[in-house]
Amino acid sequence: MLNNNQFAPLPERMRPRNLDEYVGQEHLVGPNAILRRMIETGNVNSFILWGPPGVGKTTLAHIVATSLKRDFYTLSAISSGVKEMREVFDKAKNSTLFSGNSGSPILFIDEIHRFTKAQQDALLGAVETGTVTLIGATTENPSFEVITPLLSRCQVYVLKSLESKDLDKLLRRALTEDHYLKTRKIEVQEKEALFRFSGGDARKLLNILDILVSSSGALEKLVITNDLVQQRLQENIAIYDKGGEQHYDIISAFIKSIRGSDPNAAVYWMARMLNGGEDPLFIARRMLILAAEDVGLANPNALLLAQSCFDACHKIGMPEARIILSQCAIYLATSPKSNSAYKAINEALAWVAKGDNSPVPLHLRNAPTQLMQELGYAQDYKYAHDYAGNFVDQEFLPDSCRAHKFYEPQENSKENEIRNRMSRMWKKYGY
Repeated sequence: MLNNNQFAPLPERMRPRNLDEYVGQEHLVGPNAILRRMIETGNVNSFILWGPPGVGKTTLAHIVATSLKRDFYTLSAISSGVKEMREVFDKAKNSTLFSGNSGSPILFIDEIHRFTKAQQDALLGAVETGTVTLIGATTENPSFEVITPLLSRCQVYVLKSLESKDLDKLLRRALTEDHYLKTRKIEVQEKEALFRFSGGDARKLLNILDILVSSSGALEKLVITNDLVQQRLQENIAIYDKGGEQHYDIISAFIKSIRGSDPNAAVYWMARMLNGGEDPLFIARRMLILAAEDVGLANPNALLLAQSCFDACHKIGMPEARIILSQCAIYLATSPKSNSAYKAINEALAWVAKGDNSPVPLHLRNAPTQLMQELGYAQDYKYAHDYAGNFVDQEFLPDSCRAHKFYEPQENSKENEIRNRMSRMWKKYGY
């Protein structure tokens, strides 16, 4: 039974109430699929749903609880902590003891990747003892964002972006089953823009449809074309763009501000992201990449600080993580810059991609057997520590690229130190 509250947003009005109304994810809920079998047998263990926004993670959790007639508790990792979890556990114990329902209550945690390690640790006991059956939802890879002990107690199911056939089915259902839309004169002449802007996200598709309907007169016939979709979305860009293109534009401005050594702009764009609800670990992860790509060997300590920033944000969470993020961003912005390591590996990969599969020179090969030694493996290899300064003039590249320079040091103090320490190597290669 769909939600008949005409004032509710269209995605809420169209939220499925059972598996027959659920669109997409056939590999999980189709005939004989794993989640459908679990629901039909009533034997549901804790699991985590991993997938992009708008593909039905929250809806699927509600369907599981409704189908099994179990008590359902929900927490958001954005606004809930250990205190709220313990309150749910107390309620769940009472529910298990006195409600008479079969199976433990279901605890749904949205954005579970935002929980700190301490918060995730607090879940272990209740999941282990069966006080609750945990269903987590995340848009981030659980392998990196969920602690190993909790991950070992949960099966991970991957949800996919909706395909065009799924979006088409959802669109037809909305037009024919929603109590309000079916009273309107709506003709869909073109769908390409609808599906393209939706990006496999059911919520976006229904929000776009809602915008199109609400921006037309109640008595007018609405003819949906690609041009109309693009025009209306530009007029409602703030509604449609949340978490979309603007997300990528602002992180781009943030990265370019640090690369351009402007700490003021970097902190400003960071504030814009944090104020908009951006995941602090996403920001920390991007700074970790930047520390290697753009600061690099000009200041090798930058990578260590960025790694420490990521770890600290993971352990502490918001709002205190903002201070750590700010410190790291300012440090990276004011550091000297070098992309020599970035360019070196790209140059080497490009060379290898051309088909260079040259054999390893004999003197560099391992020789664990008598036969290999007889064939000349490891012969004439010079052990650097046997020579003055732990350096010996020796060739380490195959003939195919012996004269090619992949790493080109840049002019800054740190890389000059590297250049000086390896002066004999530079001389050999003619740097």
